Amino acid sequence: MLHTLLIGTLAASLMGMPVIDDPEPTTNPPSERITVEIKTVNGSGCRLGTAAVATAPDNTAFTVTYSDYLAQAGAGAAPTDFRKNCQLVLEVKIPGGFTYAIRQADYRGFAHLERGASGMQRTSYYIQGTSPTDARTHSFTGPLSDSWQTTDLTDMAELTYAPCGEIRYLNINTELRVNRGTSKPTTTSFMMMDSTDGSVSTTYHFNWLHCD
Repeated sequence: MLHTLLIGTLAASLMGMPVIDDPEPTTNPPSERITVEIKTVNGSGCRLGTAAVATAPDNTAFTVTYSDYLAQAGAGAAPTDFRKNCQLVLEVKIPGGFTYAIRQADYRGFAHLERGASGMQRTSYYIQGTSPTDARTHSFTGPLSDSWQTTDLTDMAELTYAPCGEIRYLNINTELRVNRGTSKPTTTSFMMMDSTDGSVSTTYHFNWLHCD
């Protein structure tokens, strides 16, 4: 159910049973523009002002970009730099008659892992009032110096939808971790999920349902 692409670059999904009764599936998103706003942000990987959200013009997805999301280990790294995390609380504003779940998410970044070092990217998700998903973990091993990409995909029958007609926040928790392992102590390994120009972002794909 999870697919990992080690070479490429930019995850997600909500699991559980649907929380609305007899929804009508639709592949067509609402025509009225939706918005996604950051309500709170917390974590060493997304200090205030370093995360931004943008919604696709066709309402099929939204992206999150980071400007200071870097985990590193080895020479020059502080003891706490090996792990970075980000907890985002998002408000998804949608027109009446629709609800959503997160069907797929794509995560991208860049990694430089020395021989003997390893890295990890982890995520979990939930809509306010529902159970958190199990953490999805993707591992990387050195030597590696290239873009990376991971994709989390949820089966249609396992999607969790926001309740119709209610405002519930979407919580996204991400983590990057680097382990120096047996790499030379004079070297530095790192994983990043940040971008200064918006070219590297995480993409969350909606699945829509009619509530009527």
